[in-house]
Amino acid sequence: MSHPILSEFDIVFAGGGTTACVVAGRLAACDPSLRILILEAGQHTLNKPIHVQPYQYPFNQATTSTTVTFHIGNPSPRLNGRAPIVPSGRCVGGCSCVNLMVYTRAPASDYDDWGVNGWESENLIPLMKKLETYEVQPGRSTHGYNGPIKVSSGGCEVGISDEFIQVGTTYHKRHYADDTNDLETCNTYSLMYERYIDGTTGRRSDAAHHYVYNQAHNPNLQVWDGKRVKRIIFEDKRAVGVEFTSDPVSCPDADQSSSIARALKLVVICGGVFGSPTILERSGIGAEAVLKRCGIQQLVNLPGVGENYRDHNMVLVPYLAADEVVTMDALWRGESILQESLVKWNSSGKSLIAQNGLDSKIKWRPDDEELKAMGPVFQPRWKEFFQDRSDKAVAIFAAIAGWLSRPLSIILPRNYMTASYYTLYPASVGSVHINVTENNKEGIDFTTGFLDDSSDIVPLDFGYKKTREIFRRMASYRGEVAADHPDFPEGSAAACGEASGPVDINAPDIVYTAEDDEAISQFHRNIVQTAWHPLGTCAMKSEADQGVVDARLNVYGVSNLKVADMSISPLNVGTNTYSTALLIGERAAMIIAEDLGIDCVDLTRAQFK
Repeated sequence: MSHPILSEFDIVFAGGGTTACVVAGRLAACDPSLRILILEAGQHTLNKPIHVQPYQYPFNQATTSTTVTFHIGNPSPRLNGRAPIVPSGRCVGGCSCVNLMVYTRAPASDYDDWGVNGWESENLIPLMKKLETYEVQPGRSTHGYNGPIKVSSGGCEVGISDEFIQVGTTYHKRHYADDTNDLETCNTYSLMYERYIDGTTGRRSDAAHHYVYNQAHNPNLQVWDGKRVKRIIFEDKRAVGVEFTSDPVSCPDADQSSSIARALKLVVICGGVFGSPTILERSGIGAEAVLKRCGIQQLVNLPGVGENYRDHNMVLVPYLAADEVVTMDALWRGESILQESLVKWNSSGKSLIAQNGLDSKIKWRPDDEELKAMGPVFQPRWKEFFQDRSDKAVAIFAAIAGWLSRPLSIILPRNYMTASYYTLYPASVGSVHINVTENNKEGIDFTTGFLDDSSDIVPLDFGYKKTREIFRRMASYRGEVAADHPDFPEGSAAACGEASGPVDINAPDIVYTAEDDEAISQFHRNIVQTAWHPLGTCAMKSEADQGVVDARLNVYGVSNLKVADMSISPLNVGTNTYSTALLIGERAAMIIAEDLGIDCVDLTRAQFK
């Protein structure tokens, strides 16, 4: 069946998320004559408040949101039969326009662990510095000060962060460090006054605005929103174009017939952890069994496509907070403070509008006492992976100034604070594949793997206990939101409820019984979720090791086709993954420039207008 060819371009990007914007923007800035097309299923984000006003990030995660796609996983017995849901960005700029704007960076050793030529940390650190303008502290050797992405302390402070650190450095007996994003520091408390927020304007610092929209003067860089990529077009296993249609969610009334955009030099798949493997499979690249059940003729046998799904396991636990403390709650409920804050933000870039409520954290590793308390199930994983890698945290514990759990509409209007803990290197692995539903429509066969490995739940169980002890010692503590804590047995010393204030810093810890421990484990199986950090489904590994792309991002078995997004990460990274997505984009831009004969020195120097 023939489809109309709308235009010819040098490079076509199948997907318009974070990495696509970085790569396309860098290449266009270096060589404005390159004809570049970005196809994105979601809508434009240019200057839309829900994307540029930092405080609005929870609204992108609302169940009615169209700025993300909610991927429903297969029910899992490890989750008590629950079907987990993992959202991903569905807009120009992808997750960079909808995430929590938390600035963390993985230890440098994470990239060395990949074992991929050209992706060692010594090659990547210059790119980490190149992409950022670090406004928090001057003169830091691992940070950059002239890049497109702004990192700042945001619009104002919230007091809960100081309380979290004060308790952490006394009761929890950890040190304080003013920079835990130096690529090696671990197991110290720090302020999270480092956000992907422009310190001058108070706006979110995302890839769409800072790599693409700022090049509106270049007619050769085009972004077509509302376009769903169906498959890659090949001629003798050479990628020559992309077949796409109007996206039914973004453009419900548009013609759904297919069109083709031809690519004279290269096609780059940037569909993300869910989109990239399924685009490959719809194009005939993948495991024989997956393609056969969907009636797709195989072009290349590549069984690693869609495998190696990895994520971080996160739990959010709410607490009651004092009336006088500053939180995000009133702002998120749309109370009168919202208008006052907007006026200040519009005039100065300050106020809670330029806040995300996440102001303090620890990249946590257990000490000997904690490790013993965690029990024997975690010990093999500790010895195999963590023990001799002192820069790798088991989890991040953080304090959020506000309610970030169930929908705001169903809670009492008051102040809250939320304990967030998420594991950074879970052992469990899942997969993402296309499927055909009963009514012969395309679906997704998605297995998260959450808690499949018995060691993965242990740090979560411990994380609940430790963060609860920290929170109940914070000055703003007024008790637990019992409905969102474990269902402890009647009469338990761990029973939850309101409190008049914190316990003494030297008060004894809560003593948990075996029944209490089981309640905590069941609680986690019922509510553990993604940390919105999925990766790995088009892994950059050898083909023999179920890899999908090589070190230069080329898809095995075909030519003129690359993948560039978080799906290429072969292993988990100990960070909120926006920083890694940006980094992959910068490295991909260098690789593509070399392939096309563009001087990489010029690319490095290319400045955005």
